[in-house]
Amino acid sequence: MKKTLTKADIVERIYESTDKNRVDVKNVVEKLLEIMKNAIKKDNALLISGFGKFEAYDKASRKGRNPQTDEAITLPPRKVVVFRLSRKFRAELNS
Repeated sequence: MKKTLTKADIVERIYESTDKNRVDVKNVVEKLLEIMKNAIKKDNALLISGFGKFEAYDKASRKGRNPQTDEAITLPPRKVVVFRLSRKFRAELNS
């Protein structure tokens, strides 16, 4: 089974390749993620050249059903975020 890369793993890899201490690296990673989240909330999009684009959009309410009772329900509207790979990264991934 493949291991998922976590925020702690990212901090550790950056720490190992720099002369900064773990606390500083963790703070920078946290700040970066905060900036990314705020950009998606505010602008509904975040573009990282050579990597991809995160986009938030509104989904309308829709009909659904409770699988336990088979009762029809209406699911409320919500925001969802999708990620689209850049062409360059997709080419690297598929080569």
